[in-house]
Amino acid sequence: METKNQSAIQEFILVGLSSSPEHQMAIFWGFSFLYTAALAGNFLFILTVCTCSKLHTPMYFLLVNLSVANTLCISVTVPKMLQTSLAHRKIISFSGCIAQVYLFLWALSTEIMLLSFMAFDRYSAICHPLQYPVIMRKELCLVVVTGVWVTGMVNSAVHTGLVLQLSFCDSNIINHFFCDLPPLLALSCSDIRINETMAYAAAVVFTMGSCVLTLVSYMFILAAIFRIRSAEGKRKAFSTCSSHLLVVSFYFSTIIYTYIRPASSYTLEEDKVVAILFSVVTPVLNPLIYSLRNKDVKQAFRKLTGRFLLRPRLQ
Repeated sequence: METKNQSAIQEFILVGLSSSPEHQMAIFWGFSFLYTAALAGNFLFILTVCTCSKLHTPMYFLLVNLSVANTLCISVTVPKMLQTSLAHRKIISFSGCIAQVYLFLWALSTEIMLLSFMAFDRYSAICHPLQYPVIMRKELCLVVVTGVWVTGMVNSAVHTGLVLQLSFCDSNIINHFFCDLPPLLALSCSDIRINETMAYAAAVVFTMGSCVLTLVSYMFILAAIFRIRSAEGKRKAFSTCSSHLLVVSFYFSTIIYTYIRPASSYTLEEDKVVAILFSVVTPVLNPLIYSLRNKDVKQAFRKLTGRFLLRPRLQ
């Protein structure tokens, strides 16, 4: 694509979470811990699922893909933030900024669609248990998940391509800790109406569309649970989807707040906090939520750690 960007700006300055030097070390060590926890948690979750045949089901296949998307999301933003928090000049190249926008939007849209398909998986399991193996067959899961990743890639490419058409001629200071779409659009001296329109359309289609599909799925799920006569049956049915419902509620609320607004209403400090919630905190919490609330995962993890602990003794 031939770009129209005639800007003299070759790099951007990331303000970060704080401009105060005394806060930089606290930010560095705090986010280093969160990043390490996210990588370790998601890697262990993926390893646990891959090594336990009992967990080779559609639900865990989707959760593994969600963990991959979570890892991509946090790896796009936090390492650069850690580097700039200790650097004297908190700069990111123009190409590096564009790469961040592309990869972050790809991970974000993929996560949203995966959460929606996971709601459909829980609907199929609870409302149509006898037909579940046919509905969520392996071939369908592979096709849908591949489509989700490809659709997220195309969506991200469209927005990134539109950003490349813009000029940045006044300021190169991004008051954020990474190159996100709203603060980048706010810096442009070009007409950003088409960018805002496409961002809003994508937010409605992906975020609101996925949110509606998720809500409809859970309406049917709750109706099915209330029809169960035994209290134990209701508890067991609800426990299979409570973790997903918790993640979805937290995730969609922050995404909708951030992206379904014009750049003119962008509030800098508030949106930094919200961005931390869905780009940093969520990748840390997801493996914990899906593991600590799941008996099968905990049993599989104990077996996995048992193998590694026994291996040195056998040698």
